[in-house]
Amino acid sequence: MKIRLFIVDDHYMVIEGIRSLLEKEEGIEWAGHATSAASCMAFLQHQQPDVILMDISLPDKSGTELCREVTARYPAIKILGLSTFNQRSFIEKMMDNGASGYLLKNAGKEEILRGIELVMKHKTYMSHEAALSLRSNDSTDLPVLTRREKEVLELIAGGLTNLEIADKLFISNTTVETHRKNLLQKFEVRNVAALVSKAAKGGYT
Repeated sequence: MKIRLFIVDDHYMVIEGIRSLLEKEEGIEWAGHATSAASCMAFLQHQQPDVILMDISLPDKSGTELCREVTARYPAIKILGLSTFNQRSFIEKMMDNGASGYLLKNAGKEEILRGIELVMKHKTYMSHEAALSLRSNDSTDLPVLTRREKEVLELIAGGLTNLEIADKLFISNTTVETHRKNLLQKFEVRNVAALVSKAAKGGYT
């Protein structure tokens, strides 16, 4: 019997990349994808996959919150966190909210299949880097930022608004807001003041 797989991610390149990796696998059936928490919950009202690969950074809600909702309402569904972040705090939040495992987005086909196979056997799967992060006792745990995130962070620290940042970097206001949310998540803070303060202490600005 095939494993029905569903992906929740707001980047089509990620969705298409994983689908192209797995579409010829005999044991996998592609159930579909969602690009937001809301569209994921709407899909699940009508049909439930066996496994969801769930991004932890979504435009309308964090993946950790969505994970908690899905596991509470549909406990039979297995969830594998999917992220570029390998910080201990993100991994622990995802697991605490009901995920069965955690994959990084640089995972290859064999690793993704291994993760799916293990969670279907009611086991936990953790990517190598995520497992190392959990074992680390390093309390500093400073996040790794992309070049664009660093640019946005510097402009936020400079007091610019989303619209001003968008104009300066030639990107949309929505894109700036997504970067801002990702930065708040990565630094584990709730507002811009705390973000700027923590970033300064960490030597980012």
